[in-house]
This record gives sequence, structure tokens and C-alpha cells, in this order.
Amino acid sequence: MTQQPEAKLWIDGAAVDATSAEQFDNINPATGAVLNHVGIAGGADVERAVASARAGQRQWAAMTGTERGRVLQRASMLLREHRDELARLESLDGGKPIAETPEADVDSGADCLEYFAGQAASLTGDYQAVDGGFYYARPEPLGVCAGIGAWNYPLQIACWKAAPALAAGNAMVFKPAELTPLSAFRVAQLFTEAGLPDGVFNVIQGEADTGRALVAHPGVAKVSLTGEAGTGKAVMRDAAAGLKAVTMELGGKSPLIVFDDADLDNAVSGALLGNFYTQGEICTNGTRVFVHESVMDDFLSRLLERTRRLRIGDPMDPETDVGAMISAGHMEHVLGYIERGRAEGAELLAGGGRATVPGCEGGYYVEPTVFGGCSDDMTIVREEIFGPVMSVLAFRDEAEVIERANATDYGLAGGVFTRDITRGHRVAAELEAGVVWVNHYNLTPIEMPFGGVKHSGLGRENSRHALEHYTRLKSVFVATADVEAPY
Repeated sequence: MTQQPEAKLWIDGAAVDATSAEQFDNINPATGAVLNHVGIAGGADVERAVASARAGQRQWAAMTGTERGRVLQRASMLLREHRDELARLESLDGGKPIAETPEADVDSGADCLEYFAGQAASLTGDYQAVDGGFYYARPEPLGVCAGIGAWNYPLQIACWKAAPALAAGNAMVFKPAELTPLSAFRVAQLFTEAGLPDGVFNVIQGEADTGRALVAHPGVAKVSLTGEAGTGKAVMRDAAAGLKAVTMELGGKSPLIVFDDADLDNAVSGALLGNFYTQGEICTNGTRVFVHESVMDDFLSRLLERTRRLRIGDPMDPETDVGAMISAGHMEHVLGYIERGRAEGAELLAGGGRATVPGCEGGYYVEPTVFGGCSDDMTIVREEIFGPVMSVLAFRDEAEVIERANATDYGLAGGVFTRDITRGHRVAAELEAGVVWVNHYNLTPIEMPFGGVKHSGLGRENSRHALEHYTRLKSVFVATADVEAPY
């Protein structure tokens, strides 16, 4: 790793500078220091990237699925070979503990590339005899796809979007979040090393204006966004002008339900994973923890004991459990919600303030925070915070908790802890969410579809279902009889 990690634009298989002189500072969240300066892609750069993608996509789509799969497989292997380097890059750029990033970020991205490498050769259409002949339907790539990433899992998201798009024969122009520009650039370099034709995966750096220019470009056929709901609505409006296909993975305010027969140690583990992993900066997090009133005291006792053992520290320290918030502004945003919780009468049981880490005094750290005595109308219970803030709420019966769990505009995820497997399936079916975990939380295997309902998004990532969002069907009718014209 160099002292000045590189994050340029990657267009047509090469690192290039933005044509304008505009730049932004990329900050290390752990220390507040500037990591590097990143050039902002303007309209001319977006035009170059899309033109390159269109040319590369024609070559890529002409290859067989097996040939495309081999390239994706080599890319997966390269990610694994560079696992330590990429993990350190993610921790440096995002403030995430190095104890997480090798598995949660790099391995997840490599798994995704490997999975879709295997799927690339399996894309098939269908055939049916009909009156007067037969038809066949063939899946075809869309063309150039735009990927817009979020800052919480930058490498993983780049792979989650690129892998199915490329497997299906598309090209992608990817814009990482401006707060985490490093890893997408490195992934692009490894794609080229793996044999991906020039232009098939381009990276443009920038802020909101760059993303808008990409979404609006007439050469883009589809947009895939990971972000918050307000951004998703704006992107949909821009994409609608060109009737572009969209998939959206947006925010959440997910419920985690602990019934009276649950294994409480497992339930506490799930609540910790669903609130404090990656400093709480995960869209699926179960930040509304509903606990049956008969086990509330026992649950809280175990939860608080384990929460207080969490170690806040330098993300590069392998012993760190909780790293830094992504930015100073986001830290203040989270601390503001904590103050709002206090003001509205929630009982602060753990944490509640900014943390100082020796050697990283300029970093953006927030203590893992637990509120008890919460009610459904509190701001911290209703709004997505995207930080290490857990709200614990009591409930009495199944029907009540399902109704309360669903009383939100979001519908990304949910969790159910119970030893009654029949109830587990029953409640999972009733929750208005795209993903539900029974007796676990926040596991996202590549083989499982991922995405939300309501204001949490459209479409699905991962699994074979993702390919449906990167292909279009063409029906071909073949006559086996003469044309009988009525005139």
C-alpha cells in the first residue's frame, strides 16, 4: 500500500485523469486526514466512458457465455490473491475494522464474481410449437448499464452490480460513492488483468452531478443504484425520461423480533450483528428490536453486557470491533438522532456519545448505543439512522408485533428468533420485507436473492434472479407453413 492510494477514472482499459480540473478530497474516517485528491468526471468524461462501453460491449456480447465466465472466474481469483491489499484499502477508505473487510467485503465480491462466472454459460431461452410454426425466445443483453454505488460496501457493491451485468453480456459504467472512491478503481484494474475487453467495465469518479449525467446519458440502457430512498426516487425520475430499466437497493428500518421461546444468546448475537457490525452502516440492519415482554429483562441484561465489551478503535487494529463513521457530517447526523432519542424520552442504556480513540483523535467515532423504553412514534424508531443506534421495544403477542413491524414505509429486511419453526415460517410470510432471516441476521449468500419492497427498492441482486434484470427477451416466430393471406 502506498501513502497516496490511487483513484482515477478507468476508461477503455486504462487509468485516465478527469478532463476538468475539479477535484474532491478523499478523507480517512479513522483520522480525519486527507488520503488523496480525486478528479471529478464531467460531461466529456461520461461521454468517453459510455462510448468506450458501447464499443467494448459489442465485443463482449459476441463471446460465448463460457468465454465470459472464464474471465469472471479469473477476476474472482485475482480478488482472492489480492485479498489483504483490498481489505486494507476498504478499511482505509471506509473506516471499517480490518477484522471485517477480508471476509465481508473482498470474499463477498469474489464469491459473487465466481457465482456469476458459473451462470454465464447457463443463460438459455425457450421453445414452443404453436399454430403455423414455432417460436423461440432468446435472452439478450441490454447494452450499457450504469452502476451507482454506496459508501458502506464499495467493493462488494461494485462486484454485486458488475458480475450479473457482465455475465449476461452487458458493459458497465460504474460510479462509486465519492466518500469511498478507492476500491472500484482497483477492481477495474484487476478486471483488465483478468482479460476483460477494454471498455466493458469503466469507472468514473464524482459527486451527484456526475451520477446525474451518467443516468441521463442516452447510451445507457439500465441503471442500478444502491443508496437511500430519496436518491432512488431522484434517479428513477431521471431514468424515466429515457424509459431506462432500473433496479434500486435502498434504505430500511428493519424489525428484529425476539419471541419468548427464542434462544436468547442467539437473539442477542443477531441484534449485535444487526446493529453494530460495520458501525451500524448497513441498510438491512434490524434497528427496531422487538422483544417479548416476558424475556425483556433477561435479553437486555445479556445485550448490555456484550455491548459494553465491544472495542472501539483504529480500523487497522485487528482487535477493533467498531470502527469510524464514514464522515464528520455523518457522525454529527448520528449523534443528532441520539440526542433526539433522549429528548423524546427513550431510556439510554449504553453508549450515547462520541468516542475518542488514542492515536486517531481526529476520527469520527460513535459509541454503540442502546435505547430502551422506546415507543413506535419516536423519531429514532421511525427513521433510518444508519449508525450504531439500537431501539428496543416490548411486545405481547404475535399479531401485535407483526402489525407494528410492518408499520413503516420501508420493507428491506426482517428477523425472527423463535424455537417454534412453524411460527418462524408464519411470521416470515407476514413480514412486508424482501429478505427475512429466521434465527440469524444479516447473512447474504450470493445464491440468495437480495432486495426490498415498498420504499426499500425495486428488483433483486444476487442469485440467478439478478440476470432477469440484465437481459431482455426477444421472441422469434418461425413459420412451417405457407402464408395464407386473405387478400
